[in-house]
Amino acid sequence: MIKKHIPNAITCANLFSGCIGTIYAFNGDLKTVAYFVILSGVFDFFDGLVARLLNVKSEIGKELDSLADVISFGFLPGLIMYQLLLNSGAGYLAYAGFLIPIFSALRLAKFNIDTRQTEDFIGLNTPMNTFLIISLPYLQDKTDLISNTYFLLGLILSLSYLLVSEIKLFSMKVSNLSWAPNKYKFVFVILSVVLLAFLKFAAIPVVLILYIFFSQIHFKYSTN
Repeated sequence: MIKKHIPNAITCANLFSGCIGTIYAFNGDLKTVAYFVILSGVFDFFDGLVARLLNVKSEIGKELDSLADVISFGFLPGLIMYQLLLNSGAGYLAYAGFLIPIFSALRLAKFNIDTRQTEDFIGLNTPMNTFLIISLPYLQDKTDLISNTYFLLGLILSLSYLLVSEIKLFSMKVSNLSWAPNKYKFVFVILSVVLLAFLKFAAIPVVLILYIFFSQIHFKYSTN
C-alpha cells in the first residue's frame, strides 16, 4: 500500500521544487532558479522510473505528473522570460513571456492523449524547453542578445511553436543497453556531458540543437 504512493511523492517533490523556484524568480534571482529547475528535472525523471520499477503506474500519477510539470516546466520558465523581458525594457510586451506556460500546458495536454508519444516525443518536451530558458540569465554576461527585447520575443515564439510542433524527438527511455538501436542517444548523452562539464549552463543551447539533430538521424537511420 505504501509503495504505490512513492512515485506520487516524488512528483510532489518536483512540484515543491518548482514552487520554490518561482519565489526566486519573483524576486529576480534568475540564476538561483536554475538549480531548483534542475532539481525538479531530477524528480521528474525518477517518478516515472520508480513507478515502472515498482509496477505501480496509475492514471492519477499520470495526471499529477502533468499538473506538476505545468508549474515547474511551464509557469516557472514563463516567469523567467517575463523577468528577462521586463529587464530589457519591454514594458507591457513582457507579458508575452507567459506564452510559454500556455503552450507548455497545450503540449502537456496533447502528450496525455497522443498515443504516438508512448515511447518518444512529438514536439519539444517541456523540461528541455525549460532547461534552455534557465540558461539565458547565465548567457546574459556573455552576449547582449539576452537583453534584446526582439530577440527574446522571437525566442518565445520559436519555443512556443516547437512545443506543439510535429517534430519527432527521442526520449531517453531505453529497453536495453545495446549499442545498435541506441547509438545516437548514447553519442548525444556523451557529447552533452562533455559540453556541460566545460561550458556549464552556456552549453544548454548547443545541447538542444544536438538533441534535435541526433533525434532526426536516430529516427532516420536506427533500427530496433
